[in-house]
Amino acid sequence: MKRSVAILLLALGPILGIAAPALADGAMAGGDVHVAQSLGDRDLTVIIRRVAEVPGPVHVDVVTHAGSPPGEITLTARAAGARTSTAKVVLGATPGFYSGVVQVDRPGPWELAVDEATIPFVVPAVVASPWEKATYGGFIAAGLLLFAALGFAVFGRPGLALVPTAGMVAAIAVGVTAALLSPSIPPVAAPGTQLDPTYDNVMNPYGRTSTVDFSRPPVNLVPSVKGQDLVLSLTDGSSGRPVDDLLVHDSAFIHLVVVSPSGNLRHLHPIRTAPGEYRARLRDPEQGTHAIAAEIARRGGGVQLLRSRVDVSGTATATPHDGKADLGKEIREAGRPSTITARFGERDLQPWLGMLGHMIVVGPVTGAAADAPIWAHVHSMIPPTPGVPDQPDESVAAYGPDVPFTYSFPLPGKYLVWIQVERDYSVVTVPAVVEVPAAKGVAEK
Repeated sequence: MKRSVAILLLALGPILGIAAPALADGAMAGGDVHVAQSLGDRDLTVIIRRVAEVPGPVHVDVVTHAGSPPGEITLTARAAGARTSTAKVVLGATPGFYSGVVQVDRPGPWELAVDEATIPFVVPAVVASPWEKATYGGFIAAGLLLFAALGFAVFGRPGLALVPTAGMVAAIAVGVTAALLSPSIPPVAAPGTQLDPTYDNVMNPYGRTSTVDFSRPPVNLVPSVKGQDLVLSLTDGSSGRPVDDLLVHDSAFIHLVVVSPSGNLRHLHPIRTAPGEYRARLRDPEQGTHAIAAEIARRGGGVQLLRSRVDVSGTATATPHDGKADLGKEIREAGRPSTITARFGERDLQPWLGMLGHMIVVGPVTGAAADAPIWAHVHSMIPPTPGVPDQPDESVAAYGPDVPFTYSFPLPGKYLVWIQVERDYSVVTVPAVVEVPAAKGVAEK
């Protein structure tokens, strides 16, 4: 009897010294989805807040910017086999946040329609990983075996108590091993990042998949103009099928840069209107050939920069890129990092597209911008705030006044540069011209 109790106490030692593992190794719990949308004449940021429970509400914030007309928009949440939920949001004349709530009744892939724009998103399921199941299963089995062993010991069958005691030790070993190894086991990719999301793989992200190589072919871009809208047709470079697997990258599905014949910049975020079709309004365009560059991130395919040009009919007066901005510039020879600092006077800048600032670079320019070999989109990051892990949204106006950028201009020559920040819910665009010298000992071609 005493010997059995001693064995039980030794077995209890590891249990008393081990805390229950956290659920960090399970499927991703989800997070807020920020998506910039150039919806008609409105420049919006749609924020789909993280889903706390299913079934339950999905809170959606719509951020308007200066120049966006007031009015009513309709939010619609829909998924295959699920009940559709609709909400109206009235956008005021004052730029800022406007909210609506839709309902979801199941995990899996969903789509949020904002008028004619559609935003795919995933409602995650709370799923325990196999090693979590092994950890908890081992400790639960050990607890049951403990009661069995105590029962045999109390009723005078110490010999039989050794059997469940041995099983309890084995169960504890399984639980402890799983708990110790789980932090070093990489989690599976959440459905929607590398693998196309379905109801089945959202509910069981640890299930077997026949896909080993998640990479996707490059994307073909064909632009056209329909009425006032620039329409982008995206097709798979291998199959020719519409590309409908774009990821939200830096708070947008597509970062579209349009440079007019006179050198004026538009930074747009086309809305998804059909699989492989995106469009954005070109308000008051110039007549002539416009250079376009679309930055996308395809599921499993990484970030891609697609370039093209399109002929546009318009009557706007051409206003050349003046390049007279007063910037702090430390321009080094081609191939070495240069620093450009824009100064905005006060510490009241807001994050835009998840960043403090954006710098668009086109060059070297000797004629039309469409012929420039280098196009780049450079970021100025938001300084980290101790104790605040999440990125601030556009409601925070506490950054600046200096917005620095570091970029290595690969070729010597003249570059057109645009720096963009947000202040008072208005995107401020500052044009500049940068002359990059050739590296020493290298003759400029």
